[in-house]
Amino acid sequence: MTTPPLPSDPSYPDDLERPGLVRTGRSTFLRPVRPEDADRLVAFVGSLSRATLAYRSLGPVVRARDDVIRRGAHVDYLNELALVALAGDEIAGLVRYVRDPEEPEHAEVTFTIRDDYQSEGFGRLLLEHIAAAARARGIRILEADVLADNTRMINVFLGSGYRVEAGPPGQIIHFEIAIDPQTLAVARAERREHTAVRRSLRPLLEPRSVAVIGANRDPLTIGHEIVANLLRGGFGGSVFPVNPRAERIAGARAYPRLRDLPEAPDLALVAVRAEAVPEVVRECADAGVKAVVVVSTGFGETGVEGRASELELARFARASGMRLVGPNCMGVVNTTPAARLAATFSPALPTPGRVAMSSQSGPLGLAVLDFARRLRLGFSGFVSVGHAVDVSTNDLLQWWEEDPATSVILLHVETFGNPRRFARVARRIAPRKPIVAVHPGPADSAVSSLFAQSGVIRTRSLQELFDVALLLAHQPPPPGDRVAVITNAGGPAALAVGACAASGLCVPALGEPTQQRLRSALGPHFDVANPVDLTPKATAAHYRQALDAVLADDGIDAAVVLFMPPLADKPDEVASAILDAAAARPEKPVVASFLGGAGVADLLHRGDLVVPTYTFPEAAAASLGHAAAYQAWRSTPAGVIPDLPDVDTEHARSLVTACDPGPVPATVTAELLAAYGIAVRDTRPGPGPDAFLTVGADPVFGPVVSFGLTGDYADLMADVAHRVTPLSDRDAREMVRSLRAAPLLDGRVGGPGVDLAALEETVLRISAMVEDLPEIEALELRPVRLLRPGDGVAVAHATIRLAAEPTGGLS
Repeated sequence: MTTPPLPSDPSYPDDLERPGLVRTGRSTFLRPVRPEDADRLVAFVGSLSRATLAYRSLGPVVRARDDVIRRGAHVDYLNELALVALAGDEIAGLVRYVRDPEEPEHAEVTFTIRDDYQSEGFGRLLLEHIAAAARARGIRILEADVLADNTRMINVFLGSGYRVEAGPPGQIIHFEIAIDPQTLAVARAERREHTAVRRSLRPLLEPRSVAVIGANRDPLTIGHEIVANLLRGGFGGSVFPVNPRAERIAGARAYPRLRDLPEAPDLALVAVRAEAVPEVVRECADAGVKAVVVVSTGFGETGVEGRASELELARFARASGMRLVGPNCMGVVNTTPAARLAATFSPALPTPGRVAMSSQSGPLGLAVLDFARRLRLGFSGFVSVGHAVDVSTNDLLQWWEEDPATSVILLHVETFGNPRRFARVARRIAPRKPIVAVHPGPADSAVSSLFAQSGVIRTRSLQELFDVALLLAHQPPPPGDRVAVITNAGGPAALAVGACAASGLCVPALGEPTQQRLRSALGPHFDVANPVDLTPKATAAHYRQALDAVLADDGIDAAVVLFMPPLADKPDEVASAILDAAAARPEKPVVASFLGGAGVADLLHRGDLVVPTYTFPEAAAASLGHAAAYQAWRSTPAGVIPDLPDVDTEHARSLVTACDPGPVPATVTAELLAAYGIAVRDTRPGPGPDAFLTVGADPVFGPVVSFGLTGDYADLMADVAHRVTPLSDRDAREMVRSLRAAPLLDGRVGGPGVDLAALEETVLRISAMVEDLPEIEALELRPVRLLRPGDGVAVAHATIRLAAEPTGGLS
């Protein structure tokens, strides 16, 4: 195998430009070195101590000439690549690999960290990024020589989670680092990222002092309302309004400039004209501000130039060690006792509660907070991320993951910054804390698959989002899908039963002992089969007896209580009876619909005990359906990405390296699949229909695997399942069984069924293949013969297409 040829006109890899966080929570910006960095490199090397230079040169210090250092700014981004981590306009750290021309899958790697940043974790961050970039360029082994007393660098390698081989002890230790994404390496990278993210967000969500730049004396302005809310909300730290023409704003002393403040604030809120924002953010960096919230508009929503401006703003903030929220956002709220931060201009501030929410729409946040107050839904935190050029939903998930005040997380998601990171983080959190999301786009396969794989509850509207949140914030998810309906009117009960069926729930007949108990308590003329119709004459005592009975039934998992106030007196007594019964059985959720009873919902609150109530029974049933599906997902054993036998990754890589972009020849396609244990061979159809497996490169989510049955099933019924790679064994199992035509596969309809285990394994092998070989742009196996149980599957025909260029960066 030969070294891949150099491009005639090497293009700068924009995809390797990434914000980063080191272990201490400091922000930085990583990017490939550029020719215009020559002077920066000279300054960087000139700032290094003699000890650091000795570690870098593996011996006595010999300072390189400036012209030699400047040449290091010129790389081809393929056989030689250097990444810099920026601190402001200066280089804080540098990592470089040079490919071995004799062994093109090997490269020598060197790290250099400026002395004042050597204890913060830059080495490990740079290793993660250079490893990802090297993998995408066909490099599998990074080699490094390290002085034996350079313990920091040695610990970076040994603690990375990659498979590391070290040479014999001596003055210089030779390391070989296998940079395939091993499970341990991924886990350690996630743990490092999680710690760094939480530390970086503390100045934003738990600041000790806040400056408001653009504060105004006029109470009708955004800048004034932010100051007023901070003071009114009980913030315990210092509030510094900044306005050169005011002495006091909302009762707080104002300062003419940021540099005039008595201390550097942790957090700054910026409410000035868009054209003034870059200079203000630069002043924040100079003043040592750690987090900035830009509420100003006039950026990405105005077009291409505005989008470029806000991205440059984010790059500068990260390189300057700051986190940035916005622009075009409405601020940050934290109601926990440790913070009590109302850094927003919203006139409606949330009451304390157990729900946290991230919203990507600034104006929508105003309506959200007002609606939540009317629902009596309390918040632990609310962040309007606006255009989310830096702080994202992924970051906030990791903050709320360990927040003891948060038990439910709500997301309004318009775009995904890094969907794979979202999937990893959400899948880790969802078993412990439900995540409910609304996505304004169509129900496209990639988004739905991402949510389904991650255990995220996807709702169709904001109303449904809050309906589900109201239940999960106050009641446990049901242990199963069996629901009892109690009513004093037949019409609403019929609506509730239909809504339960539409939501994946069932309304079974109550057990005979339960029916006997109900007849004994209510009388022989009541309909107690399910729904339990208490008739318009129902009293509070009837509701209590009926609810006690159905919740005691082992065949019932939840109860929906319907009440028509005009048909009965004393709704407050009925509400009290419902609360008493719910308190007696806290393991089973109870929801209510008090139709036509304005204000009755307030009666279903008693301290920490809340029974969610909905205007109409359909909403109650839909919320229970979402909660039951979530509980079923949470109760299923977590999936793993298995180690597959008979996989020759090295041979597959050599085949791909030897191919040109575009369609892969049929013989090479068959050999590639064989390297992953998949044989291409035609045979007669099996007992059921044929199937297909395809992989397409989604521009946002990466490789998406699709599975369906050929013919009318997919063409007319659109009965196709999708998943985002990498797939776990659970993903493959659920994918194959999620088709509406699945009864044709498992033997429930029309014959003995097919070899589902072999089919699932084929899905996993395809997932592993496209993860290992990012050059694969598209893959299609059609037809796939589904054979009898024990006979496996047979791929009759296959095509593969390679992309023009591999992509790099972290997943």
